[in-house]
Amino acid sequence: MPSADAQHLLRTTQHALDDINDFSAHHLRLMLADSPLQPNVSQQVISDGTSIHSDDKDVALVVRLIPVETGATPRSHLQPYSPTLDVYYSPNQIPSQSSTGSSLATFLAQELHNIFAEEQAQLAHVLSATSGAHAAKVKTLSPEMSAELQRQSTRALKYAPTYHLTFSLFSPSYAPSQWDIETALQTYMSPLLDAFSAISNFTVDTQVQLYATFAPSVRQPEYDESTKAWTLRKEDLSGFVNAAEWPLSPSIGEGPTVNFILYVPDHSQSPLLVRENAGNSWLIPQWGGVHILNLEGEANTPPALTEEMLAPAMHTFSNQLISLFGLPQSPASLPLRISTLERVRAASLIFSASSTLGALAQVYQKLPSIPVPDNVAHSTQETIVHLQQACDYLRDGRFPSALEHARAAEVEAEKAFFERSMVGQVYFPDEHKVAVYLPLLGPVAVPLVMAALKELKSALKRG
Repeated sequence: MPSADAQHLLRTTQHALDDINDFSAHHLRLMLADSPLQPNVSQQVISDGTSIHSDDKDVALVVRLIPVETGATPRSHLQPYSPTLDVYYSPNQIPSQSSTGSSLATFLAQELHNIFAEEQAQLAHVLSATSGAHAAKVKTLSPEMSAELQRQSTRALKYAPTYHLTFSLFSPSYAPSQWDIETALQTYMSPLLDAFSAISNFTVDTQVQLYATFAPSVRQPEYDESTKAWTLRKEDLSGFVNAAEWPLSPSIGEGPTVNFILYVPDHSQSPLLVRENAGNSWLIPQWGGVHILNLEGEANTPPALTEEMLAPAMHTFSNQLISLFGLPQSPASLPLRISTLERVRAASLIFSASSTLGALAQVYQKLPSIPVPDNVAHSTQETIVHLQQACDYLRDGRFPSALEHARAAEVEAEKAFFERSMVGQVYFPDEHKVAVYLPLLGPVAVPLVMAALKELKSALKRG
């Protein structure tokens, strides 16, 4: 496409996109790839300040225009494992220089709006939840969308720089006692964890627990003649994990622990399913997930589980981790969903750190007698610096850098708020000090008062 036509199509599409955008806090800016940037925005988009490239980490989405002679046009295809939107068009759909709009520009604007619709909704939900009604007026969400976003946030883990993943194999008997978990994790989980590495770090450990019995309070599995399977009731799933006897300590490693339990039922109670939906896995919000591995076709429970046997469980654990991590459900491109989560996390951390600073300021306003330690003042100043930098980077479209500074701001704000020397003073106000020291001052004050009265009487007599 000639450069002049490309520039005109870009301007036309940008105008159409601005017209349908109803959320001022989320703005998409279009630019031609591999071309010099405008002087006033060159430093705002990429680090080198010369031109924008399709593989730049700060680029949210690449749109490739592909001319075709056959098939319905315009049409699009979003690549599932690349942040790339392929748009197929016919040459006669390129808008002329004198036109102010075209079907191709309208199609491009609508496609881009749909791709980032859930991201806008998530950011609007974060704004309304943290800033109250003033931010909610910016973009109104439907009750159904608000309920769905609230359900997702309730299910997801609270953000942390590091998560600890524990994969546990439980069996009610002596078998299986081995599993090829290292190979399975390398094959099925490592690519997903690498994709999330820009947002959080992960540590992983595994364990095997034999003779793991159900909790006494849980109803034992019942045999269902219609399905020829052992079943668990849905109301008993909450007590399936025997926390009293199964080694699932939440304090292992650094950061919150996410538990993934693989339970292999005894051969005499296999297959073991959930009665209501005939499923064999379920998610525990903000905790982890469970998968029951029914080894069908095996005469007896094997002593070891191969990578092939673990494949269904690994797929389940991957989907459960995606849900626990709060990954958006759309669009149908994993890199785009991860970058959306990156921006939403950055915004959430900015609000969280700001709220923590506000709470700290209120504490000092209500208790002005509390001295401010030097390290609290330093952490507060660092928080403000990182918050300003994160906001600047978000405004400039440099999302990885914005998340990095937002994460640092959250850490510094928490450090300032939970300063050990200050927490004790917060819960020891002046009234408590008077109540503690007044009984001690009484015995000391009585002789002084009596001596003062005696001296006063003597002075009066002499006068």
